[in-house]
Order: sequence, then C-alpha cells, then structure tokens
Amino acid sequence: MRNYRIGELNQGLLEIVGHNNVLTNEYETRAYRTGIRVGYGCACAVVIPRSLVELWRVLKLCVSLDKIIIIQAANTGLTGGSTPDGDDYDRDVVIINTLKLDKLTLLERGEQVLAFPGSTLYKLEEILLPIGRGPHSVIGSSCIGASVVGGVCNNSGGNLVNRGPAYTELSLYARLTSDGKLELVNHLGIFLGTTEEEILDNLEKCNFQTENLPETEYLASDDQYRIRVRDVQASTPARYNADKRRLYESSGCAGKLAVFAVRLNTFPRPKKEQVFFIGTNHPEKLSELRKRILSDLSSLPDMGEYMHRSYFDAADKYCKDTFFLIKYFGPSILPKLFKLKRRIDLVFSRLFFNQSTISDKILQFIGRLLPDQLPRSFRDYRDRFEHYMIIMSSDLVIHDIRKLLSEHFNQSDLVDYFECTESEGKDILLHRYVAGSAPARCKIVNASDSGEILPLDVALPRNCDNWHEIFPEDIISQMADSFKMGHFLCMVFHWDFVLKKGVDLNCLKSRILKILDSQGAKYPAEHNVGHIYKADKDMASFHRKLDPTNSFNSGLGKTSKKRNYA
Repeated sequence: MRNYRIGELNQGLLEIVGHNNVLTNEYETRAYRTGIRVGYGCACAVVIPRSLVELWRVLKLCVSLDKIIIIQAANTGLTGGSTPDGDDYDRDVVIINTLKLDKLTLLERGEQVLAFPGSTLYKLEEILLPIGRGPHSVIGSSCIGASVVGGVCNNSGGNLVNRGPAYTELSLYARLTSDGKLELVNHLGIFLGTTEEEILDNLEKCNFQTENLPETEYLASDDQYRIRVRDVQASTPARYNADKRRLYESSGCAGKLAVFAVRLNTFPRPKKEQVFFIGTNHPEKLSELRKRILSDLSSLPDMGEYMHRSYFDAADKYCKDTFFLIKYFGPSILPKLFKLKRRIDLVFSRLFFNQSTISDKILQFIGRLLPDQLPRSFRDYRDRFEHYMIIMSSDLVIHDIRKLLSEHFNQSDLVDYFECTESEGKDILLHRYVAGSAPARCKIVNASDSGEILPLDVALPRNCDNWHEIFPEDIISQMADSFKMGHFLCMVFHWDFVLKKGVDLNCLKSRILKILDSQGAKYPAEHNVGHIYKADKDMASFHRKLDPTNSFNSGLGKTSKKRNYA
C-alpha cells in the first residue's frame, strides 16, 4: 500500500468529523478491518461520520486523494465484503463506518420507510411494532445486528417468503463516473433540493413531505418472489445474488456505490401467529412437506426454516450467551455488547500476544454456566430426530398448515410435529437466529484443533431432492465440524464447515464448488460474493458499470483491486 498524501488525508478527515471519529492506530482499526468470520486487511484510516453531509464530504476528500473506499455498517457480512482483503491494493484504503447514521423515517403512515446507512433491522422492527407493521426481514437472519441498507446492497433475506429478499429501486447514492467525478443521485422519488449538501441536509432534517408522496412505478420490495418460490419443478434457484432480475442500482451493489438512504415497503403484522416444530430422520419427508406447502396451499406460511441437529447443538454449545442476552434484554443490547467486545479485545491484544479473541472466550465460559434455555419439548425432538423444520404461519394459513400436518405428517416413527406455545415459538426462533454465529465461536474455542472456516451460502434448484446428501464422505471427513441449516421453502442453504488442521481450504473449496455446479446450484445465495466467491459475468459487469474506476470496495468477487480494473 502506498501511504500517499496520508498527512493531507488525516488532516482533512479531522476537519470534517473531529478527532474522536478518525482512527489510524493499527490496534484501534483492527476490529473494523476484520470480518466476523473471514476477511482481514489493511487500511490507512477508519472514519466515522456523524451526518450524511459529513459522509459526502469524506467521500469527496477520499476521491480527491485517490483512495479506495470501503463502506461498512455493523460489519456482520459473512463473506468478508465489508472489510479489506489483504494488503495488495494499489491505493490506500479508507474504511467509512456508518453506524452513527442510523435514522429511520416512516412514510405514508408507516407503509414505507426511509433507512439511513447505519440503521439496523432490529431497530426498524422496533419502530414498526407500535403501528402494526413489520420490515422485509425479521429475526431469523444469519447476521446479528445487520443493517437495513447492507441487506439491500447484498440482496439479503428471503426467509419470509411472502415478503421476499431485500430489494428496492428507490434509493439515494453517490457514484463515481468513468472520468473520476463523484456525483449524487437521488432516485428516492422525493424532491429534496438541487445541490448535494442541500439534498442531504433536507433528508437528514426531514424537510420534505412524508405523506401523500407522488406515485412511482419503481418497486420498493420484490413483489414477484412469492410466485417464483412456488415453482417447485424449476431447475433453477428461486433467488441468488447474481440474479439479473434483482440487480438494480443500490440493490445488489455490494458496496460499489455509497448508499445514503433506501426507501422500502413495510408489511402488515399478522393478528395471530403459530409456530410448528417438525422432526424426522427421513429428510425426504421434509421435501414432500415443502412441495405440498408450495403447491397445494392457496396462501403461504410466513417462514419455513430447516435446521440439522449439528446447528441445533452448535447454537446450544456456542451461542447460549447471545440467546440469553437477546431474550432478556432485547436485540438493542447487541451494539453495546459488540462495542464492549472490541474494547476488551483491543486491550488484551496490546497486552498479550494473540489474545484478540479473549472476549469470545469469556462469553463462552459464561454461557456454560447459564441454565438450559430451551423447553423439554425441543430436547425430546433433538434426541429422537436428526432433521428439523420450523414453520411460522399466521392468520388463515394456520388452519391450512395444521390440517396438512395432521393428515400427512403425523407418523411418530417417520416424522412428528407439535404446535409450539407462544413462548416455545419465540425460543426456537431465537435459537435458530443465534445459531449463525456458532462457527466463528467454535473456531475460536477450538483453535488448537481447528483449521479455517469454509462458509457456504448456496441456492439449490427448486426441484432439488438430494439436498441432504450432496457431499461425499471423503469431503465430510475433512471437516472438524460441519453445521447445516437453510431457508427451506426457497432451497437456500447455509453449510458452514470448520476444517481440520492442515486441510487445504482452496483445494477443498474447489472440489465442493464443482459438485455444486453439477447440481445447478448458484452461490452465493444471499450474502453476496465478498472476497470468498468469484463474481459471475453478470454480477461483475453490473459492479463494473456502477463503479468504472474501481474505487469502491476494490477486489470484490475476486476481481482486480487495481484502478480501472487493470
């Protein structure tokens, strides 16, 4: 890395955001430069703007000084896409963290929302609850603390089949033209002014009409998803990151634009909800259940999640502390916890060599002391069965699911189910939610015996029936631990492997991807390419069109890190 005009950069950043919001020390920036599962690299500065105007000024300064820009919020990406990757960039890297830009503005009596780049999914759910609305995604995501804008940029979500993945055609963003000029584009469908800073200042101060907005033909959600997912005979996946149908400006941009705000639909909350828990040792029974739900029912349940015993046990073993904190203190405690963890790890990494993960070890120890968090009913099913499905249905669909299960899937020796009480339903959904952080904790706790983490985020064809036996035993035998779960109705799976010591990750991954290619799978499905997947032709072309100078998130999808993609 060049360290070119660093003094000028630092002075400019200090003038824009103040001393407390510019980090240049290697120890202070480490947490921002490190992904939660994969990804680590260099950066000459981390800057934390306090307003949209400050963000614009920071962008202008970085562009004028020829810096690579990586914009991150909660840094919960599972593929390293919100952190630098290595130190082989041809320009200095500046990370802009947007967590202080967390404003949410309700539009049209709450039927839509304007989300700033640092706003989180749990905060959106919180402000919509009193008015009987819900966001595009809810608890059940793989990414604890994920941002709303991050979800849009990565086409995330989709486990709520009636709402679809995060998608909008209404956004406000900055882009670089081919001649290196930074320009602000307002496609929110709301007039905010004429100059860049006027637009951003009016947006931040809500100096615009929030009701009776002009009609627009542009979408604020994926209104076709529930139709696509029903085609159980299709030999293509229902959704995946490189799907050209859902690559549009900020949607799917993966950080190749600087997104200031997105406009999204919200959804009515159901009057009544019911969670069903199904267990079986015959995974083909779950395939049959999925097809009946998608083909036979006039309306779909809200969610259908698959969980293998491996992830059930992993959440039990490695995520009990997170489960406890969210259950009794709510998701709002998570940012404070992450901040405290960073401080603890920073102190210990300075004092003791190779102790940058001490907070996870402390939390793991605390988790072992906590009492069992799950009701006995789930323990019984865990002992009886290896495969589980969680169906969350609402209102009139509850009767349809109950009838379907009672007539066809109540055979205790092959498949069994029970209707969860309200508290049981919340517990098992939370158990599923926190499970996503288990692989990283597993690697930390078992560092002496574990190799690298290989996370796979895969969309299988809608007609795939062998989803449970895709990988041969000689591949599975190279894993120290393997964890499997998925959004079952749309056949999107998360297979997270902790390799044994000495296993060549690249060689094994190459073999696995060839098998997936032969199955007609697409990857990644919902966490974007980051730095672990190669962007296919459509996605690489889309990203290059958005960012012709390769100044935003350079190297994404294993493309060139050099200026103009040289």
